[in-house]
Amino acid sequence: MSDFCDNSMAIPPPDPKFVLRGTGASINTLHFCCSDQEDWNPILFSGSANGQIHIWNLKTHRADKVLESHNKQSVLWIHTLQGRNGLISQGRDAAVSTWDLSEGRTAVIDSIPLDSYGFCQCSLMQEGVGHYLLASPGSTSSEPPSGSRPLLLVGYENGSLTLWDLSEKKMLSHLACHNEPIMCLDFDPERAKGISGSSEKLLSSWGLDNQQNLKLQNAVTLVNAGIADTCIRQDKKILATAGWDHRIRIFGWKKLKPLAVLQYHIASVHCVTFSDHVVPCERLMAAGSKDQRISLWSVYNKP
Repeated sequence: MSDFCDNSMAIPPPDPKFVLRGTGASINTLHFCCSDQEDWNPILFSGSANGQIHIWNLKTHRADKVLESHNKQSVLWIHTLQGRNGLISQGRDAAVSTWDLSEGRTAVIDSIPLDSYGFCQCSLMQEGVGHYLLASPGSTSSEPPSGSRPLLLVGYENGSLTLWDLSEKKMLSHLACHNEPIMCLDFDPERAKGISGSSEKLLSSWGLDNQQNLKLQNAVTLVNAGIADTCIRQDKKILATAGWDHRIRIFGWKKLKPLAVLQYHIASVHCVTFSDHVVPCERLMAAGSKDQRISLWSVYNKP
């Protein structure tokens, strides 16, 4: 275990590349859509506590569209389907909605009721073109497709992590890695290694051995408690955390080496995510906060 001191950075951290404003409420979730954009021009989706989903144009720094969703209750999670033409969202109204955004539409295609009113986010896995598997919070479950053997990592309020075999509805491994509720996690399938944050000061990394047993690998103790979100960048070089203490922290993914503390927001940071390439050899990181702002950063982009 190592200690992360905020004043230990040798090089001053950068300022945001630009800031998006105008959501009118706390930002709970963010999602980039980049792969089908011409001229390396991504769009950013944000979900807010007032039920609005903003579709941001990152050239103009303005919202092209604002979707009214989930009966004006908090949007907890969003993800695109089939590029930019489809969207799936989860709200505090205990529902998951799918959207048709093709040819300028903003229509809800379907709504899936959930039996959970908590803050646990859904997770989506693409099994093929137009075929997805959705993991959602709640007590009910459905069978995965025949021949599929998906595995699911779940973090719990007791601070434990469990790996499930969904086809057999069987727990494969269990790990107690936090003393407080797990608030977020991300996983690197190439290294069979993941990261989790909780309401305490601890950021933990863990991995799967050849028998699919979860093993604790490393931990970093932060100055202040509360990690709302964490995300590993697609190139597997760095990860970011969103802190209740208004800070975004950057770590090297290989050894959890602290790299930078980014201070811009004036309230809790709720979410953080990375884009694919914006221009060759550059990526953006976006963070959303209770202060109703979205900061966008260009950090550690050198090859």
